[in-house]
Amino acid sequence: MPAPAAFRRSAFRPAALLAVALGLLPGFAAGQTAGQRTTPNLGYVYPAGGQRGTTVTVYVGGERLNGASAAYLSVPGAQVRVIGHDRPLSVRESQDAREKLQELQQKRTSARAAEKSGKAKGPAAEEAAPAEKKAAPAPVWTDDDEKTVQRLRTLLAKRPVRLATPALAETVTLEVFLPRDARAGEQELRILTPAGLSNPMVFQVGDLPENVDQAITCSVTPPSLPASREANLPNPAKKSARQVTLPTVVNGQIMPGEVDRIRFTAKQGQRLTLAVYARALIPYLADAVPGWFQATLALYDPQGREVAYEDDYRFNPDPVLAYNIAADGDYTIEIKDSIFRGREDFVYRLAIGELPYLTGIFPLGSAPQAQTTFDLAGWNLPSEKLTIPSDKHAPGTFLLAVRNQGHLSNPVRFAIDQLPETIETTQPNDTREQAQAISLPAVINGRIERRGDQDLYAFDARAGDTVIAEVFARRLQSPLDSVLELTDANGQRLAFNDDNEDKGFGLITHHADSRLAVKIASEGRYFLRLADTQHRGGNDFAYRLRVGPPQPDFELRVVPSTINVRASANTPITVYALRRDGFDGEIALGLPDAPRGFFLSGNRIPPGQDKVCLTLTAPPALLDQPMNLRVVGQAKVNDRVLTHTAVPADDLMQAFFYRHLVIAKELKVCTVGRGSPSRILGNLPLRLNAGGEARIQVASAVARNVNDIRVEIIDPPEGITVKRTRVNRDGFEVVFACDAAKAKPGLQGNLVLNVFAERGPTKGSKQKQGQRSALGTAPAIPFEVVAAPAKRST
Repeated sequence: MPAPAAFRRSAFRPAALLAVALGLLPGFAAGQTAGQRTTPNLGYVYPAGGQRGTTVTVYVGGERLNGASAAYLSVPGAQVRVIGHDRPLSVRESQDAREKLQELQQKRTSARAAEKSGKAKGPAAEEAAPAEKKAAPAPVWTDDDEKTVQRLRTLLAKRPVRLATPALAETVTLEVFLPRDARAGEQELRILTPAGLSNPMVFQVGDLPENVDQAITCSVTPPSLPASREANLPNPAKKSARQVTLPTVVNGQIMPGEVDRIRFTAKQGQRLTLAVYARALIPYLADAVPGWFQATLALYDPQGREVAYEDDYRFNPDPVLAYNIAADGDYTIEIKDSIFRGREDFVYRLAIGELPYLTGIFPLGSAPQAQTTFDLAGWNLPSEKLTIPSDKHAPGTFLLAVRNQGHLSNPVRFAIDQLPETIETTQPNDTREQAQAISLPAVINGRIERRGDQDLYAFDARAGDTVIAEVFARRLQSPLDSVLELTDANGQRLAFNDDNEDKGFGLITHHADSRLAVKIASEGRYFLRLADTQHRGGNDFAYRLRVGPPQPDFELRVVPSTINVRASANTPITVYALRRDGFDGEIALGLPDAPRGFFLSGNRIPPGQDKVCLTLTAPPALLDQPMNLRVVGQAKVNDRVLTHTAVPADDLMQAFFYRHLVIAKELKVCTVGRGSPSRILGNLPLRLNAGGEARIQVASAVARNVNDIRVEIIDPPEGITVKRTRVNRDGFEVVFACDAAKAKPGLQGNLVLNVFAERGPTKGSKQKQGQRSALGTAPAIPFEVVAAPAKRST
């Protein structure tokens, strides 16, 4: 698919073009890139998907993308080529360009005036009047001058970076080929620059034809949009409707105050699915409330009457409509932001057609190696049931989708659990007298089938038993907002819970699943009551209820999902432990499949802690290209040794405040240039006396060449600070202080240090502060706070 003409004209590199226009020396470009020590960051991809078997032109917006040389898509067989990089001018570049343009315009004026007055002389005239050779030659306007003026005008037509969103200011243009046999679904796109590999962005691969509106970037303002980007909210800007043929996926971007309109022809009796993907593409916006593009969807009939409207789908912010076409004709869709916001990263994909859509399945899971028949709910489905043959699945959550007439449905989640499975069989079971008896442990698959319904289960327990009861519904895409209550045989409430947060599901903002952990005081019969907190119900209000003794376990998340590190050097990463059912033991971390030379320092999560910051060290040799890495955690639980692979994730901010661990498909590592090795000398872990000091020596060749060293602790433990540093012949020494009031004996973890060289202000300089340059990150230093030795009596 060729790039729109308006964009092709601007698909040059402004820094290089400005350098040519201003006649800059090669050192200018070097100066531009020398300061780019931060990794590239992507803000949006447009279009955020493509059809299998096609080639797509894709625009990627972000920052620090200069020198983009390659892109990586998690689709085997896909081919991605970088065909352009564009960015607005900096304020300094705009000023330089204006000054050069003014200089050239003055030259042209003088040249034309000289030509008219006859002062512009050729070589023959100069020979006839040798006395005039000493006078300043009249300016001559050349074709090169005219070309430079045109280049500068083109550059100055671009908005300066201060008028754009800095995080979206640059654009990389890609050509993406998707093979016909590519796996459909959500994939990941990353871009490689000299500064490293970027964060991943969602890129959807599908079967439907794609309809793509002209790209809007921070570098190019379409003629239909004012440069000020101000919205006239009472009269939102409705663009002329795009005519599309069904089925299709419509791709667009919403700008401030804008409404996109899509027109299609439909026939009576068609049941259409209209599904928006907006928040699914960019889960969280750090600088917007509520923290994502909140799309709304309205459908108008041939007479212009609104016949359907949605602004979400259950608890998912992305709206979905199912509509039965009542009469032949042209229908119009309007899509916008709920409060008329907009920006280049308000990207959407809208699937339209007689497409299968799953609204729910039952049961929501099964046991490993068990053939399971699921009841299917939704529209345009191939059947009402789906049988999945037995397979060897480890416990966890998986995706299920169906095909109808060649079209793939949306995926829904189901769970695999090793506990015995049972189905809610007693109906009604709304009272203690009607409660369904269960034997522990068990996973019960049930439904809150109607408004006001509640399900009660009875079980026997002994004194001293610990019983865990946990609902899995919202985490499996059920609309149920559960509440759990445990009572004894006399009806006395022993425990109650509404919501329980699970940080492993970073896309959920309302953690509506309930969980109880109760130690039984006396032998007898006990009752669990499960209901919807809003008294809703229906066939889609399904759940899995796990009841039984604790199953101590853990999951791991490793952040970030893209690791950039210099060869021989260290970089910090964070591993989060999601502890289950009271497990609080130590977790050892390793790299079982990594090439020789990669290793972790500080590779343990101390007992009882939920995360650790550690360092990854790269080998001396540079990688040919980014590679996948696997971090594994191992822990002893009772008499078992559990091993789990850390799931890659990114720590994303929502609406200026909230943070979420959002899962990625791949953990990528990229080596970025060569670094200087460093290592910790002395015994580890470092023992810090509460209320005292401790020192550590860091061997570093690069540190020996500077006069003053400063270090900063990444995510410092409360009460532990750097007291002083000193450069010596081996590298540098760091002295830590431990505040006994804040850091208690038994505290363990890692001290990860960012190291800086500091130079004071030069003599006679007006600057009060010196300059700081980063030297890298030291290997993680494991530490433990111990009790201060008792004072000797005199």
